[in-house]
Amino acid sequence: MLLKKTPSWKKKIVSPNDVLEKIEPGMNIFIGTGSAEPRTLVNCLMHTEGYGLQDLTLIQLVSFGDAISYKALQSKRYRLKTFFSGWVSAEAISAGQVDLVPSRFSAIPLLMKQGQIPIDIAFIQITPPNKAGYCSLGVGVDVARKAMEQADLVVGEINHEAPFTLGDTFVPFDAFDMVIESIDPPFYFPRFPVDPIFDKLAANVASVIEDGSCLAFTFGPIFEALPRYLAQKKDLGIHTPFFTDALMELVKSGAVTNRRKGLFRGKSLTVYALGSKELMQFLDKNPIVEFQSIDKVFHPIEIGQNHRFVFILPVRRVDLSGRVALHNSKGHVTAGPGQMADFFNGAEISQGGYTIVALPSRNRQGNPNIQLSVEDSPDLLSLPESIDLVATEQGIAHLRGKTIRERAQALIEIAHPEDRPALVEGAKRVNLLYKDQIFLADSAHFYPADIEIRHMFKNKIDVRFRAIKPSDEDQMRRLFYRFSDKAIYYRYFSPIKTMPHEKTQEYVNIDYRDVLSIVGLVGEPGQQTIIAEARFARYQNKPFVDIAFVVDEAYQGYGIATYLYQMLAKLAKERGAQGMTADVLASNRAMLKVFEKGNFPIQAKMEHDAYALTIDLTGIKN
Repeated sequence: MLLKKTPSWKKKIVSPNDVLEKIEPGMNIFIGTGSAEPRTLVNCLMHTEGYGLQDLTLIQLVSFGDAISYKALQSKRYRLKTFFSGWVSAEAISAGQVDLVPSRFSAIPLLMKQGQIPIDIAFIQITPPNKAGYCSLGVGVDVARKAMEQADLVVGEINHEAPFTLGDTFVPFDAFDMVIESIDPPFYFPRFPVDPIFDKLAANVASVIEDGSCLAFTFGPIFEALPRYLAQKKDLGIHTPFFTDALMELVKSGAVTNRRKGLFRGKSLTVYALGSKELMQFLDKNPIVEFQSIDKVFHPIEIGQNHRFVFILPVRRVDLSGRVALHNSKGHVTAGPGQMADFFNGAEISQGGYTIVALPSRNRQGNPNIQLSVEDSPDLLSLPESIDLVATEQGIAHLRGKTIRERAQALIEIAHPEDRPALVEGAKRVNLLYKDQIFLADSAHFYPADIEIRHMFKNKIDVRFRAIKPSDEDQMRRLFYRFSDKAIYYRYFSPIKTMPHEKTQEYVNIDYRDVLSIVGLVGEPGQQTIIAEARFARYQNKPFVDIAFVVDEAYQGYGIATYLYQMLAKLAKERGAQGMTADVLASNRAMLKVFEKGNFPIQAKMEHDAYALTIDLTGIKN
């Protein structure tokens, strides 16, 4: 029987106590992050007494592991220096036991190189070396390589359960001065539960993510729910700080190909992996996932090379000007200030890129998350100019290029319906809205959010249809002023010259029961333009509705008017109407053809210079 030969690297293995004996008071010790935390070394450090184990500074970029506990930090033998208040450090920062370093993540390697973040010892989790003598840094590359260059003593902790990841992860085994074998598995992260509010919120976020977009993922209930709604997208790319179980699901769905990325094409780019044992097995020697250093993944110019980069940011609260209050509790780990600055800038640089802020309209206590002002909130992020869209379970508010007044109106529309009256009154009081602003309180409860249709017309004209909103006032004014005098006369039967605020706001504020209006929009998310509108008004004395619709003259001839007519007929029937009426000038031959091509019997009666049409929705035209 042949005896299995002991690998030569085993001869270099020492005990954790051998490592601890090298530590002296006042040293700075770099420690890997999250699933890459060298748990055996850190646990020994936390629970061992000794002369040298005093007044130590532990440096960890993101405190997501479990070995550095809040209780251990209370011993005052250690301080934690971190760049991102994660699960452990958020509480300890408030208690003054952790030093938070405000910094862009992309700048951290330079701070280390310049000696502003001095490192005496580096504790790095690694895989066993391969046949060529190289270990992998596994699931936490961040600045590990830079820390190893700066440290006087480099200690590797071999974890046999850590995946051998690919990318900028290979380190020669002889680069380590001391090596131990881990007795602890990697730290596995539980998945977040998803309640119906977050599921609906994720659906709304996904609705504005286009095929070919490049996404940054983190973790939490929104990201847990997103794969279900993104699975039907095509050619998504990934450029993200964190690779999670939810992201693994999205990759497995086939929606992610990374074909359209400008950087690391064909690869999902990340710094960290945080998740389950299944995720670690998925990442082992996986050629489609590329681990790179933090300055590569977080650099805004690198991010911006990806076309249509989308940064999704879960937040705690939003005010009517677009300022946000960030999460700061264990259950809602979100982006740190350094991460956000880089990814905000990356999204701004990216062609077609944008930032989506996401939050439920109310918190778990039932208090509003959309408020008149969040100025006094802790963790305030005052970058309203960088917020392009805001999503709640109530809908999407488009803020890019909008005035403060238009932002306030759009955000009120996605607040909880019960919170909207107080927001309107408060906004009027501080002059965020016009004093005469119309607000129909009941309409907040009847908005038909289910009317969300997208259709591709001739010449690849992609139009989204939804119910009109009060915040569409300015867009509807601009649509009116794009019409020729002839088009205005065809639509309104009179030579109207102006459409002032007083008149336009009456037009866009409807109750959605007796009146329903559908608008058609073109353009990228965050910068869409209304190019068509159709509406019906219910008769009070008979089961009929009166209809009218109009299409921007630049978009006529593509079948949009015919589509709107069919849509109105369908919506009217669903709401109990048996017929429709319409008035069309006899000279408006194009509009008459739209009705003639419809599926329903029509009676036409000439009255003066117009046809009065009656459309029977109960029958089918022969």
